[in-house]
Amino acid sequence: MAKLTKKAKALAGTVDREKLYGVDEAIALARANATAKFDETIEVALNLGVDPRHADQMVRGVVTLPKGTGKTVRVGVFAKGAKADEAREAGADVVGAEDLLEIVQGGKIEFDRCIATPDMMGLVGRLGKVLGPKGLMPNPKLGTVTMNVAEAVKAAKGGQVEYRVEKAGIIHSGIGKASFPAEDLRANFDALVDAVVKAKPSGAKGKYLRKVAVSSSMGPGVKVDVAEVSAI
Repeated sequence: MAKLTKKAKALAGTVDREKLYGVDEAIALARANATAKFDETIEVALNLGVDPRHADQMVRGVVTLPKGTGKTVRVGVFAKGAKADEAREAGADVVGAEDLLEIVQGGKIEFDRCIATPDMMGLVGRLGKVLGPKGLMPNPKLGTVTMNVAEAVKAAKGGQVEYRVEKAGIIHSGIGKASFPAEDLRANFDALVDAVVKAKPSGAKGKYLRKVAVSSSMGPGVKVDVAEVSAI
């Protein structure tokens, strides 16, 4: 294990590793420990009782954080004609069809979310090896393959985040910046947890929400009392 710096040791000392904190207290501690020179992201880790290797236990979806993410999200849209114009008017950063395919194939990806109209999926499918590993492949279940491109662009720009369970059964997601008021972070925390709980797959057996922790980008994790979270 790497040695902790003096600063990391000091921050770790502010958190009782054995204690389960209330949600508001955990958020307050995470904010207090965000002492980097940049505005750190407040992150949530949800440990779920699922095995994502089984298709019926995959947890994935999107949630709109009511107070936004604090991040500038670049949106790319594969569309033609009127739908391309609609995407541009809604604020999409990159819009195109075959021309955008060539740019992406050349290794230039200038977007954080990717949206496509259904008729473009034959084209976009050729980018599976490029977009797939980055989690950028448009998906009808996530609302990113749609004819309503304007609404999808506005949602992506306005605080919508995608969550997906990792191999170890953990979902990591940012819920805003350390500079956000505590009540805004709490509202976003509640929205994320609510969405993940509602997305409980049919194959999940036993306790679903097992562990919860909150941290800042550079700060120590703060364990949250799951009983309080489950009661939300």
